Amino acid sequence: MTNHFKLFGLSGSIELANHIALSLNIPLSQVETTKFADGEVLVKPLETVRNHHVVVVQSTSKPATENLMELMVFIDALRRSSAKEITVVIPYYGFARQDRVAKSREPITARLVADLLVTSGANRVLSVDIHTLQIQGFFSVPFDNISPYHLFAKAIKEAAVKDGNSIQDIVIVSPDHGSVMRARSFAEFFDDSTIGIVDKRRPRANVAESVSLIGDVKDKLVIMVDDIVDTGNTIVGAAALVKKHGAKDVYVCATHAVFSGNAIEKIAGSTIKRFFISDTIQQAPIANIEVISVAPLLAKVIENMHEGKALSPIFKGFTQY
Repeated sequence: MTNHFKLFGLSGSIELANHIALSLNIPLSQVETTKFADGEVLVKPLETVRNHHVVVVQSTSKPATENLMELMVFIDALRRSSAKEITVVIPYYGFARQDRVAKSREPITARLVADLLVTSGANRVLSVDIHTLQIQGFFSVPFDNISPYHLFAKAIKEAAVKDGNSIQDIVIVSPDHGSVMRARSFAEFFDDSTIGIVDKRRPRANVAESVSLIGDVKDKLVIMVDDIVDTGNTIVGAAALVKKHGAKDVYVCATHAVFSGNAIEKIAGSTIKRFFISDTIQQAPIANIEVISVAPLLAKVIENMHEGKALSPIFKGFTQY
């Protein structure tokens, strides 16, 4: 695995990169980052990458623009240092919600980011639970979307047993229309259980209103699944709505914990019994929120990719949304 292969972690994902390196049983290669007084950033590897397959791990989470710029500068440094192949692992792909023109004169920033990464020198891109699958088509290089939902399903089944809930009385609920296919795919892990849908309205950015519920949740264990929790308004409002309709307990699994503003306080004061997130975004420990690491999964994907093996056997038995 170590032959002509190096793994780097940048500031947005250094902890996750360290865990991936441990799973691969390789050292994490060193990076030097310099920030100048005017805000410019200079990033370079501290060891040779000539003729090496290089993997870079960096989420473009808060501060999103700075982390993206740091990533592009480092990719350029690798390319100019004669790296043979550059694989970019973006556990959380920032700007993914800007994937279409929803209103007049809006940009499609998710496409712009794709172009910038490829122009910088990325030969392949991996991400975890990308916001919309159409983003794969924005890239002119191979793009792999890695699903963590089998990891969430395992943790939820164990938690349900501890809480005295039957996994036979589960309803998977999408907190809005955008996650319906995600919920349908997640239901496969629970004997293809029924799903519910919350009708959400968004009068303006970062403001969400849960209006009505499609589906029966009375006396059921509701599992709400989403890719991103930002302000917490959507998930907290949806949880309150299903409890109003008679749900026994509400669990939430969200891959990317953006947690802007007072989102954590909203979740703590909500009707949600258990909240599961992944470590695609670096977080300090948060009480009552359980973190499922995607490091072993990403390590296996990286290993198969480097050795020229198929990725599909890793995910055999379930489909993507």
